[in-house]
Amino acid sequence: MKIMIIGAGGQLGSELVNILQDDNIIPLTHLDIEITDYQQMNDIISSNLPDIVINTSAYHRVDECEDNIEKSFSVNAFAVRNLAMICSELNTPLVHFSTDYVFGGEKKTPYAEDDIPNPLNVYAVSKLAGEYFVRNICSWHYIIRTCGLYGAKGVSGKGGNFVELMIRLARENKTIKVVSDQIVTPTYAKELASKVSQLIKTDKYGIYHATNSGECSWYEFAKSIFDMTGIKANLIPTTASEYGAKARRPAYSVLENRNLTQFGIKDMMPWKEALKEYLKEKGYVL
Repeated sequence: MKIMIIGAGGQLGSELVNILQDDNIIPLTHLDIEITDYQQMNDIISSNLPDIVINTSAYHRVDECEDNIEKSFSVNAFAVRNLAMICSELNTPLVHFSTDYVFGGEKKTPYAEDDIPNPLNVYAVSKLAGEYFVRNICSWHYIIRTCGLYGAKGVSGKGGNFVELMIRLARENKTIKVVSDQIVTPTYAKELASKVSQLIKTDKYGIYHATNSGECSWYEFAKSIFDMTGIKANLIPTTASEYGAKARRPAYSVLENRNLTQFGIKDMMPWKEALKEYLKEKGYVL
């Protein structure tokens, strides 16, 4: 299968490149393609004619998005619209990634794929707009919502990822305040990539939730990082209101991987097991 991966240098894109290496991969980083440039995207995709396009690119600095509305929609919505148009014209399936933040956190049980979105911040609205463009323009689509993603590659501008940021701050003897009233499911990029590699070999198009299983607060996640590594940290729980982030986030955004498991793909491992696998991969634990 000829697979084009946009955002191949990122923490999810790089894992997809690794796990799909037996296929004919066309990996494109931000140096190779500018997703907001319609003509360039059209030329690259039309000249390569991939069997499927996987888009992992996004503007995901959630708090920054509040002050950069135009950029948020340019990257997360209108560029995605253009990509969906190109793929539709070429009859090429499109994989697009979205976020748990499309939901408002009103529930206390995991969100299913058909629950009604209620985005609370600019980033989430722009990502939901991207979803709508994909759904309405390209019939052959996989929209994959995930949550709390972390991977070996890390994210530029975010201190690597949450795990690496926590470890770095602890080693610098910083006081670390982490919110305890936002419930999520941290997700290991390597395992997510594995599930995506299975899904794209089917023709089961639609919306999917794909996260590790279980749930925790960001504080519980941070505490588990330090418990597993044995790194001493001055970790203090706080509330979202006390923390004072610019963008409002849902109090509960756990996702149910219902569609994924219904189509016979084994559910993802519990988040603590996934964290342990990541820490082993990075050499923090034996």
